[in-house]
Amino acid sequence: ILTHPDYIDGNPDLIKPKKLLNPVKASKSHQELHRELLMNHKRGLGVESKPELQRVLEHRRRNQLIRQKKEEEEAKKLQSPFEKELLKRHQRLDQVELNNRESSFLQLEKEQEKQEDHAPEFIKVKENLRRT
Repeated sequence: ILTHPDYIDGNPDLIKPKKLLNPVKASKSHQELHRELLMNHKRGLGVESKPELQRVLEHRRRNQLIRQKKEEEEAKKLQSPFEKELLKRHQRLDQVELNNRESSFLQLEKEQEKQEDHAPEFIKVKENLRRT
């Protein structure tokens, strides 16, 4: 019941259709990955071991991060005296602000304790009952 396509007849005037390529399978990275998986399978290596390409990329990233940290440290060393003094003042201001926050927090706690001390006895007993 199925009709045969016209291009099978061998008519030279007709353009024969070509099978479309899968863009994923045609990509270079997919081919390399597939080749590497086949090689690992032949060697008996598991999938858990990292491929060479991934190891090289991670090594490059790690080296780049190390290089970047070294550059930052060198930049800190090359700071002018003015920049160093500004940094010290900024750190002192941060420390003072932190101390002020802690002292205000302690004052709030003390005020709450005083309010609890002035509370009637039945409220204290009720709170103790809730806790137990």
